[in-house]
Amino acid sequence: MRIPQDAAGQGQNVAPAIELRGISKAFGPVQANKDISIRVMPGTIHGIIGENGAGKSTLMSILYGFYRADRGEILIRGTPVSIPDSQAAIGHGIGMVFQHFKLVEPFTVLENVILGAEDGGLLRPSLAKARAELKRLADEYELHVDPDARISDIGVGMQQRVEILKALYRQADILILDEPTGVLTPAEADQLFRILDRLRDEGKTIILITHKLREIMEITDTVSVMRRGEMTATVATSETSPEHLAELMVGRKVLLRVDKAPANPGATVLEIEGLRVVDSQGVARLKGIDLTVRAGEILGLAGVAGNGQSELLEVLGGTRAATGQIRLNGQPIDLTGRYSDGRSRRAHGIAHVPEDRQRDGLIMDFTAWENTIFGYHRDGDGLLMETRALREEAAAKMERFDVRPPDASLPAKSFSGGNQQKIVLAREIERNPDLLLVGQPTRGVDIGAIEFIHQQIVALRDAGKAVLLVSVELEEILSLADRVAVMFDGQIMGERLPGETDETELGLLMAGVTGQPDDPFAAVEAAQFAQAREHGEHHG
Repeated sequence: MRIPQDAAGQGQNVAPAIELRGISKAFGPVQANKDISIRVMPGTIHGIIGENGAGKSTLMSILYGFYRADRGEILIRGTPVSIPDSQAAIGHGIGMVFQHFKLVEPFTVLENVILGAEDGGLLRPSLAKARAELKRLADEYELHVDPDARISDIGVGMQQRVEILKALYRQADILILDEPTGVLTPAEADQLFRILDRLRDEGKTIILITHKLREIMEITDTVSVMRRGEMTATVATSETSPEHLAELMVGRKVLLRVDKAPANPGATVLEIEGLRVVDSQGVARLKGIDLTVRAGEILGLAGVAGNGQSELLEVLGGTRAATGQIRLNGQPIDLTGRYSDGRSRRAHGIAHVPEDRQRDGLIMDFTAWENTIFGYHRDGDGLLMETRALREEAAAKMERFDVRPPDASLPAKSFSGGNQQKIVLAREIERNPDLLLVGQPTRGVDIGAIEFIHQQIVALRDAGKAVLLVSVELEEILSLADRVAVMFDGQIMGERLPGETDETELGLLMAGVTGQPDDPFAAVEAAQFAQAREHGEHHG
């Protein structure tokens, strides 16, 4: 049963499940949270939104005991409490699902669920108890997952279920989810929302940290907005709009669609014929890909994660061998020999913004200015780098790409996700490439940075460059791309013009369905089958 909400998100004559009063937290000179107060009512989904670096995760880490506030008070169900660590938070019925899961990959689902919550020194009774409880929780909340599957063998959607089950097993009735859809496909995100609905209906209280306005409008009852460490507003979701929330987040009006003129395609820049990739286990990942990208256009590549898009980017970026033919501006590209590497690709005029910026795009412990030259540090005739000039050039790039804080001497790990992405984009776009490869350009990026990143990609297209865009966000593909190609099981299922298709048709192609089915639910079933097939969750 839902608690009635007024415009301030407060229930009527009911103590808040969570109340924070005057919470402040600083890390050295950086004030992460400034005198924050918030009330979260029981049996509701309360969204907290804000730009990267706004202080959302810090605030929730204080609530979960990872950090201790410098000042302020925490109340649980009307009673002041002290939460010095996560065990204390769990004792108060609080569970947290982090953006980057805290699972031991070689362990099974069952072993991960009981880890740290074993009953005594004998493991077998704990496992038997957990297995029975896991079945009860799975049936009650539709959180079905194989208890004997290893974490390393299941997809991220299933791993997230395990994290939720871990919290419920510890009897949490307040759940904090930090950017829960950052690594999920649209189909997995929709399934998560159904689970959250079920949890709310059963009386659980959920705090959802996100920067995605669609998710806020779709799933929450109340939303609080943070900006630069402060709480700027709390409103009932039914009484606001995406445009209003975006303005509260950023402090200015934000365009929620991509503003671009029609494309003016020129000569063919990239030609791919019969491209094939077989992995180390002998599994074919690309099965004869044919594709072209012209100057002055953005080709969007849509598909459920794991259907060959990543392998295609790796081949084009020079980090994976392949067979077939690739030509750039009519010149053949070496796919297997001495000159098949990232350096030779860059020499041909290919720039690459990888899908995982932290793993493949940056060296997190190195400074921003060092990261702005990686991959291009061997350019030029001299053996020694002019570090002063490089620092000045990096500072200029950071200013042009609105990187915050604009300090090139800070390590990459000190920047928020959106600003890390801007550093990678600045490095690649400023090289004036003929072809830009962009993988998941706005994954984990706030709305203000998304607008900026989209503008830079469109500007490169308008300068006559070719762009190959890979994204699991269909909305991003449809609004940014000039043509859309869909991949399934290592093959191109078809191409469409954004103005002549929609998410339903693209979803069918993503699931391997090329014709319109008679059954209106066939698209959903096909997509679910595709997800299960990809993550090894389909059992006949």
